[in-house]
Amino acid sequence: MTSQAPVLFTTLPTASGHVFGRATLNTPASLNALSLAMVDLLDPQLAAWAADPQVAGVVLDAAGDKAFCAGGDVVSLAREIRSLHETQPGVAPAIASDFFEREYRLDHRIHTFPKPLLVWGHGIVMGGGIGLMAGASHRVVTPRTRLAMPEIGIGLYPDVGGSWFLPRLPGRAGAFLALTGAPLNAADALFAGMADFALRAEDHDALLAAIQGARWQGEAAADGAGLSHLIEALAAGGVELPASPLRAHLDRINAVIGHDRLVDIAPRLAALANDADPWLVQAGAAFAKGSPTSAALALEMQRRCRHASLAEALRLEYQASVGCCAHEDFAEGVRALLIDKDKTPRWTPATLAEVTPAWIDAHLAPRFTGPHPLADLA
Repeated sequence: MTSQAPVLFTTLPTASGHVFGRATLNTPASLNALSLAMVDLLDPQLAAWAADPQVAGVVLDAAGDKAFCAGGDVVSLAREIRSLHETQPGVAPAIASDFFEREYRLDHRIHTFPKPLLVWGHGIVMGGGIGLMAGASHRVVTPRTRLAMPEIGIGLYPDVGGSWFLPRLPGRAGAFLALTGAPLNAADALFAGMADFALRAEDHDALLAAIQGARWQGEAAADGAGLSHLIEALAAGGVELPASPLRAHLDRINAVIGHDRLVDIAPRLAALANDADPWLVQAGAAFAKGSPTSAALALEMQRRCRHASLAEALRLEYQASVGCCAHEDFAEGVRALLIDKDKTPRWTPATLAEVTPAWIDAHLAPRFTGPHPLADLA
Protein backbone atom coordinates (compact mmCIF):
# COMPACT_ATOMS: atom_id res chain seq x y z
CA MET A 1 0.00 0.00 0.00
CA THR A 2 1.43 3.38 -1.01
CA SER A 3 1.96 6.29 1.35
CA GLN A 4 -0.84 8.12 -0.52
CA ALA A 5 -3.44 5.65 0.78
CA PRO A 6 -5.90 7.31 3.19
CA VAL A 7 -5.23 4.61 5.80
CA LEU A 8 -1.90 2.80 6.19
CA PHE A 9 -1.79 -0.75 7.57
CA THR A 10 1.27 -2.39 9.07
CA THR A 11 1.97 -5.05 11.67
CA LEU A 12 4.25 -4.74 14.68
CA PRO A 13 6.16 -7.95 15.45
CA THR A 14 6.46 -8.68 19.18
CA ALA A 15 8.76 -10.66 21.44
CA SER A 16 6.19 -13.46 21.83
CA GLY A 17 5.78 -14.07 18.11
CA HIS A 18 2.37 -12.40 18.09
CA VAL A 19 1.82 -9.19 16.14
CA PHE A 20 -0.10 -5.99 16.77
CA GLY A 21 -2.01 -4.57 13.84
CA ARG A 22 -1.44 -0.87 13.27
CA ALA A 23 -3.84 1.32 11.31
CA THR A 24 -2.74 4.92 10.67
CA LEU A 25 -5.18 7.54 9.36
CA ASN A 26 -3.21 9.21 6.59
CA THR A 27 -4.85 12.40 5.39
CA PRO A 28 -3.16 14.99 7.62
CA ALA A 29 -3.92 17.85 5.21
CA SER A 30 -7.63 17.41 6.05
CA LEU A 31 -6.85 16.74 9.73
CA ASN A 32 -7.56 13.07 8.96
CA ALA A 33 -11.26 13.77 8.40
CA LEU A 34 -13.03 10.44 8.08
CA SER A 35 -14.18 9.67 4.54
CA LEU A 36 -16.19 6.70 3.27
CA ALA A 37 -13.02 5.40 1.60
CA MET A 38 -11.28 5.37 4.99
CA VAL A 39 -14.21 3.60 6.62
CA ASP A 40 -14.21 0.99 3.86
CA LEU A 41 -10.51 0.33 4.43
CA LEU A 42 -10.67 0.19 8.21
CA ASP A 43 -13.69 -2.03 8.76
CA PRO A 44 -12.59 -5.16 6.85
CA GLN A 45 -9.03 -4.88 8.15
CA LEU A 46 -10.24 -4.74 11.74
CA ALA A 47 -12.46 -7.74 11.04
CA ALA A 48 -9.48 -9.65 9.65
CA TRP A 49 -7.29 -8.78 12.63
CA ALA A 50 -10.05 -9.81 15.03
CA ALA A 51 -10.19 -13.24 13.40
CA ASP A 52 -6.41 -13.78 13.17
CA PRO A 53 -5.06 -15.68 16.21
CA GLN A 54 -1.56 -14.30 15.60
CA VAL A 55 -2.84 -10.74 16.18
CA ALA A 56 -2.79 -9.91 19.89
CA GLY A 57 -4.14 -6.36 19.57
CA VAL A 58 -4.45 -3.25 17.43
CA VAL A 59 -3.13 0.30 17.51
CA LEU A 60 -5.11 3.03 15.72
CA ASP A 61 -3.22 6.31 15.29
CA ALA A 62 -2.86 9.08 12.71
CA ALA A 63 -0.31 10.85 10.55
CA GLY A 64 0.65 14.44 11.35
CA ASP A 65 0.91 16.23 14.66
CA LYS A 66 -2.30 18.27 14.62
CA ALA A 67 -5.15 15.79 14.71
CA PHE A 68 -6.14 12.19 15.24
CA CYS A 69 -9.37 12.81 13.34
CA ALA A 70 -11.23 16.10 13.06
CA GLY A 71 -14.56 14.46 12.24
CA GLY A 72 -16.40 13.10 9.23
CA ASP A 73 -15.97 14.50 5.75
CA VAL A 74 -19.06 16.69 6.08
CA VAL A 75 -18.10 19.15 3.33
CA SER A 76 -18.44 16.54 0.58
CA LEU A 77 -21.70 15.32 2.07
CA ALA A 78 -23.16 18.83 2.35
CA ARG A 79 -22.33 19.56 -1.29
CA GLU A 80 -24.16 16.38 -2.34
CA ILE A 81 -27.19 17.40 -0.29
CA ARG A 82 -27.31 20.93 -1.70
CA SER A 83 -26.97 19.67 -5.26
CA LEU A 84 -29.74 17.10 -4.84
CA HIS A 85 -32.08 19.54 -3.09
CA GLU A 86 -32.04 21.84 -6.11
CA THR A 87 -34.24 19.29 -7.87
CA GLN A 88 -35.44 16.98 -5.07
CA PRO A 89 -35.94 18.89 -1.83
CA GLY A 90 -36.61 16.72 1.18
CA VAL A 91 -34.62 13.76 -0.15
CA ALA A 92 -31.36 12.49 1.34
CA PRO A 93 -28.63 11.55 -1.16
CA ALA A 94 -27.69 7.88 -1.39
CA ILE A 95 -24.15 8.69 -0.30
CA ALA A 96 -25.55 9.82 3.08
CA SER A 97 -27.24 6.47 3.69
CA ASP A 98 -24.09 4.64 2.65
CA PHE A 99 -21.76 6.76 4.76
CA PHE A 100 -23.73 6.62 7.99
CA GLU A 101 -24.48 2.90 7.69
CA ARG A 102 -20.85 1.97 7.15
CA GLU A 103 -19.43 4.51 9.63
CA TYR A 104 -21.72 3.25 12.38
CA ARG A 105 -20.83 -0.37 11.55
CA LEU A 106 -17.18 0.56 12.04
CA ASP A 107 -17.94 2.31 15.34
CA HIS A 108 -19.87 -0.76 16.53
CA ARG A 109 -16.97 -3.02 15.55
CA ILE A 110 -14.59 -0.94 17.65
CA HIS A 111 -16.92 -1.02 20.67
CA THR A 112 -17.24 -4.81 20.40
CA PHE A 113 -13.68 -5.61 19.26
CA PRO A 114 -12.59 -8.87 20.91
CA LYS A 115 -8.95 -7.87 21.49
CA PRO A 116 -7.16 -4.88 23.01
CA LEU A 117 -7.56 -1.86 20.72
CA LEU A 118 -5.54 1.24 21.52
CA VAL A 119 -6.44 4.64 20.06
CA TRP A 120 -3.75 7.33 20.18
CA GLY A 121 -6.02 10.36 20.54
CA HIS A 122 -3.45 13.11 20.10
CA GLY A 123 -4.42 16.57 18.86
CA ILE A 124 -7.90 17.30 17.54
CA VAL A 125 -10.49 14.55 18.06
CA MET A 126 -13.94 15.68 16.93
CA GLY A 127 -17.21 14.15 15.79
CA GLY A 128 -16.42 11.05 13.76
CA GLY A 129 -12.99 10.92 15.39
CA ILE A 130 -14.66 10.50 18.77
CA GLY A 131 -16.69 7.72 17.16
CA LEU A 132 -13.44 5.90 16.39
CA MET A 133 -12.05 6.51 19.87
CA ALA A 134 -15.05 6.12 22.19
CA GLY A 135 -15.35 2.35 21.97
CA ALA A 136 -11.66 1.44 22.09
CA SER A 137 -10.42 -0.56 25.07
CA HIS A 138 -7.36 1.69 25.61
CA ARG A 139 -7.91 5.38 24.83
CA VAL A 140 -4.79 7.51 25.20
CA VAL A 141 -4.78 11.31 25.27
CA THR A 142 -1.90 13.78 25.42
CA PRO A 143 -1.56 17.32 26.80
CA ARG A 144 -2.45 18.61 23.31
CA THR A 145 -5.61 16.54 22.90
CA ARG A 146 -8.74 18.56 22.15
CA LEU A 147 -12.04 16.67 21.97
CA ALA A 148 -15.38 18.10 20.91
CA MET A 149 -18.72 17.17 19.44
CA PRO A 150 -19.67 20.59 18.00
CA GLU A 151 -22.41 19.33 15.68
CA ILE A 152 -24.96 21.88 16.92
CA GLY A 153 -22.96 24.48 14.96
CA ILE A 154 -23.43 22.63 11.65
CA GLY A 155 -27.05 21.55 12.02
CA LEU A 156 -26.32 17.97 13.05
CA TYR A 157 -26.22 16.34 16.53
CA PRO A 158 -23.62 14.20 18.38
CA ASP A 159 -23.93 10.90 16.52
CA VAL A 160 -21.38 8.03 16.14
CA GLY A 161 -22.86 6.54 19.32
CA GLY A 162 -22.96 9.88 21.15
CA SER A 163 -26.65 9.43 21.87
CA TRP A 164 -25.64 6.32 23.82
CA PHE A 165 -22.38 7.33 25.53
CA LEU A 166 -23.06 11.02 26.31
CA PRO A 167 -25.91 10.24 28.76
CA ARG A 168 -23.45 8.00 30.60
CA LEU A 169 -21.06 10.88 31.36
CA PRO A 170 -20.97 12.38 34.88
CA GLY A 171 -23.97 14.42 35.93
CA ARG A 172 -25.63 16.39 33.13
CA ALA A 173 -22.39 16.76 31.20
CA GLY A 174 -23.64 14.78 28.21
CA ALA A 175 -26.58 17.10 27.55
CA PHE A 176 -24.38 20.16 28.12
CA LEU A 177 -21.75 18.99 25.63
CA ALA A 178 -24.37 18.16 23.01
CA LEU A 179 -26.04 21.57 23.35
CA THR A 180 -22.83 23.63 23.40
CA GLY A 181 -20.14 21.62 21.60
CA ALA A 182 -17.84 22.67 24.44
CA PRO A 183 -14.24 21.52 23.89
CA LEU A 184 -12.62 19.05 26.26
CA ASN A 185 -8.95 18.80 27.10
CA ALA A 186 -7.11 15.66 28.20
CA ALA A 187 -7.98 16.13 31.88
CA ASP A 188 -11.66 16.62 30.94
CA ALA A 189 -11.59 13.43 28.88
CA LEU A 190 -10.10 11.42 31.75
CA PHE A 191 -12.61 12.87 34.23
CA ALA A 192 -15.58 12.19 31.95
CA GLY A 193 -14.51 8.63 31.17
CA MET A 194 -13.89 9.42 27.50
CA ALA A 195 -10.21 8.50 27.83
CA ASP A 196 -8.30 6.01 29.96
CA PHE A 197 -4.66 7.10 29.96
CA ALA A 198 -2.53 10.19 29.39
CA LEU A 199 0.95 10.12 27.87
CA ARG A 200 3.19 12.83 26.48
CA ALA A 201 2.99 13.31 22.71
CA GLU A 202 6.65 12.33 22.43
CA ASP A 203 5.89 8.94 24.07
CA HIS A 204 4.23 7.65 20.89
CA ASP A 205 7.26 5.86 19.46
CA ALA A 206 8.26 4.53 22.88
CA LEU A 207 4.78 3.06 23.22
CA LEU A 208 5.09 1.22 19.90
CA ALA A 209 8.53 -0.02 20.90
CA ALA A 210 7.22 -1.24 24.26
CA ILE A 211 4.40 -3.12 22.52
CA GLN A 212 6.96 -4.81 20.28
CA GLY A 213 9.21 -5.67 23.20
CA ALA A 214 6.44 -7.28 25.26
CA ARG A 215 5.38 -10.92 25.37
CA TRP A 216 1.68 -11.32 24.60
CA GLN A 217 -0.47 -14.36 25.39
CA GLY A 218 -3.10 -14.21 22.67
CA GLU A 219 -5.80 -14.03 25.36
CA ALA A 220 -7.82 -10.82 25.39
CA ALA A 221 -8.18 -10.23 29.14
CA ALA A 222 -4.53 -10.95 29.93
CA ASP A 223 -3.27 -8.94 26.99
CA GLY A 224 -5.60 -6.05 27.81
CA ALA A 225 -4.21 -5.91 31.34
CA GLY A 226 -0.68 -6.19 29.99
CA LEU A 227 -1.26 -3.27 27.64
CA SER A 228 -2.65 -1.19 30.52
CA HIS A 229 0.44 -1.91 32.63
CA LEU A 230 2.71 -1.04 29.73
CA ILE A 231 1.00 2.35 29.24
CA GLU A 232 1.04 3.07 32.97
CA ALA A 233 4.77 2.33 33.09
CA LEU A 234 5.39 4.93 30.37
CA ALA A 235 3.32 7.46 32.34
CA ALA A 236 5.07 6.68 35.62
CA GLY A 237 7.16 9.86 35.53
CA GLY A 238 3.99 11.94 35.45
CA VAL A 239 2.23 13.72 32.60
CA GLU A 240 1.47 17.40 33.16
CA LEU A 241 -2.07 18.15 32.02
CA PRO A 242 -4.09 21.37 31.99
CA ALA A 243 -6.83 21.77 34.59
CA SER A 244 -10.26 20.32 33.77
CA PRO A 245 -12.96 22.96 33.18
CA LEU A 246 -15.59 20.21 33.00
CA ARG A 247 -14.68 18.97 36.46
CA ALA A 248 -14.47 22.50 37.89
CA HIS A 249 -17.87 23.50 36.52
CA LEU A 250 -19.83 20.25 36.84
CA ASP A 251 -22.06 21.49 39.67
CA ARG A 252 -22.83 24.61 37.64
CA ILE A 253 -23.51 22.51 34.53
CA ASN A 254 -25.87 20.26 36.50
CA ALA A 255 -27.79 23.31 37.70
CA VAL A 256 -27.97 24.91 34.25
CA ILE A 257 -29.22 21.75 32.55
CA GLY A 258 -31.31 20.46 35.45
CA HIS A 259 -34.13 18.09 34.55
CA ASP A 260 -36.13 20.60 32.55
CA ARG A 261 -37.47 20.92 29.07
CA LEU A 262 -35.24 22.54 26.48
CA VAL A 263 -37.40 25.67 26.53
CA ASP A 264 -36.49 26.08 30.22
CA ILE A 265 -32.83 25.17 29.79
CA ALA A 266 -32.26 27.51 26.83
CA PRO A 267 -32.24 30.89 28.62
CA ARG A 268 -29.94 29.56 31.32
CA LEU A 269 -27.50 28.21 28.71
CA ALA A 270 -27.61 31.38 26.64
CA ALA A 271 -26.89 33.44 29.77
CA LEU A 272 -23.52 31.69 30.10
CA ALA A 273 -22.34 33.87 27.20
CA ASN A 274 -22.07 36.67 29.76
CA ASP A 275 -20.25 34.59 32.38
CA ALA A 276 -16.86 35.49 33.83
CA ASP A 277 -15.36 32.14 32.81
CA PRO A 278 -14.15 32.01 29.17
CA TRP A 279 -14.96 28.29 28.76
CA LEU A 280 -18.56 28.84 29.85
CA VAL A 281 -18.78 31.99 27.70
CA GLN A 282 -17.77 29.99 24.63
CA ALA A 283 -20.30 27.27 25.49
CA GLY A 284 -23.16 29.72 25.94
CA ALA A 285 -22.35 31.57 22.73
CA ALA A 286 -22.12 28.34 20.72
CA PHE A 287 -25.54 27.25 21.98
CA ALA A 288 -27.09 30.62 21.14
CA LYS A 289 -25.69 30.49 17.57
CA GLY A 290 -26.46 26.81 16.99
CA SER A 291 -29.29 25.16 15.13
CA PRO A 292 -32.52 25.06 17.18
CA THR A 293 -33.43 21.78 15.48
CA SER A 294 -30.06 20.29 16.39
CA ALA A 295 -30.54 21.25 20.04
CA ALA A 296 -33.95 19.63 20.24
CA LEU A 297 -32.86 16.57 18.28
CA ALA A 298 -29.76 16.04 20.43
CA LEU A 299 -31.75 16.06 23.66
CA GLU A 300 -34.46 13.83 22.23
CA MET A 301 -31.86 11.32 21.01
CA GLN A 302 -30.26 11.18 24.45
CA ARG A 303 -33.67 10.75 26.07
CA ARG A 304 -34.59 7.86 23.77
CA CYS A 305 -31.20 6.18 24.07
CA ARG A 306 -30.65 6.47 27.82
CA HIS A 307 -31.65 2.83 28.36
CA ALA A 308 -30.97 1.56 24.85
CA SER A 309 -28.22 -0.81 23.79
CA LEU A 310 -25.44 0.59 21.64
CA ALA A 311 -26.85 -1.24 18.61
CA GLU A 312 -30.32 0.21 19.22
CA ALA A 313 -28.83 3.69 19.56
CA LEU A 314 -26.88 3.36 16.32
CA ARG A 315 -30.01 2.24 14.49
CA LEU A 316 -31.88 5.32 15.70
CA GLU A 317 -28.88 7.53 14.89
CA TYR A 318 -28.88 6.18 11.34
CA GLN A 319 -32.47 7.35 10.94
CA ALA A 320 -31.72 10.73 12.52
CA SER A 321 -28.59 11.37 10.48
CA VAL A 322 -30.21 10.46 7.16
CA GLY A 323 -33.15 12.61 8.27
CA CYS A 324 -30.80 15.55 8.82
CA CYS A 325 -29.59 15.08 5.24
CA ALA A 326 -33.18 15.25 3.99
CA HIS A 327 -33.77 18.54 5.80
CA GLU A 328 -31.92 21.82 5.37
CA ASP A 329 -29.99 22.73 8.52
CA PHE A 330 -27.08 20.30 8.11
CA ALA A 331 -26.10 21.43 4.61
CA GLU A 332 -26.70 25.06 5.58
CA GLY A 333 -24.57 24.80 8.70
CA VAL A 334 -21.67 23.24 6.81
CA ARG A 335 -21.99 25.91 4.11
CA ALA A 336 -21.83 28.73 6.64
CA LEU A 337 -19.02 27.33 8.75
CA LEU A 338 -16.82 25.37 6.36
CA ILE A 339 -17.62 26.21 2.73
CA ASP A 340 -18.51 29.91 2.40
CA LYS A 341 -17.24 30.56 5.94
CA ASP A 342 -19.56 33.53 6.46
CA LYS A 343 -20.54 32.08 9.86
CA THR A 344 -24.11 33.26 9.44
CA PRO A 345 -26.24 30.13 8.98
CA ARG A 346 -29.91 30.61 8.24
CA TRP A 347 -31.56 27.91 10.33
CA THR A 348 -34.94 26.41 9.44
CA PRO A 349 -36.81 26.95 11.69
CA ALA A 350 -34.98 29.92 13.15
CA THR A 351 -36.15 29.64 16.77
CA LEU A 352 -36.66 26.92 19.37
CA ALA A 353 -40.29 27.95 19.72
CA GLU A 354 -40.90 26.77 16.17
CA VAL A 355 -39.33 23.33 16.68
CA THR A 356 -42.27 21.00 17.32
CA PRO A 357 -42.30 17.33 18.37
CA ALA A 358 -43.69 16.54 14.91
CA TRP A 359 -40.67 18.27 13.32
CA ILE A 360 -38.27 16.11 15.34
CA ASP A 361 -40.31 12.99 14.52
CA ALA A 362 -39.97 13.88 10.83
CA HIS A 363 -36.18 13.78 11.21
CA LEU A 364 -36.39 10.35 12.83
CA ALA A 365 -38.76 8.76 10.31
CA PRO A 366 -37.34 5.66 8.57
CA ARG A 367 -36.14 6.42 5.05
CA PHE A 368 -35.57 2.85 3.90
CA THR A 369 -37.68 -0.09 2.80
CA GLY A 370 -37.40 -3.57 4.24
CA PRO A 371 -35.25 -4.42 7.27
CA HIS A 372 -33.25 -1.69 8.96
CA PRO A 373 -29.82 -1.36 7.29
CA LEU A 374 -28.21 -1.97 10.70
CA ALA A 375 -30.65 -4.68 11.77
CA ASP A 376 -27.86 -7.25 12.21
CA LEU A 377 -25.94 -5.26 14.85
CA ALA A 378 -26.29 -6.79 18.28
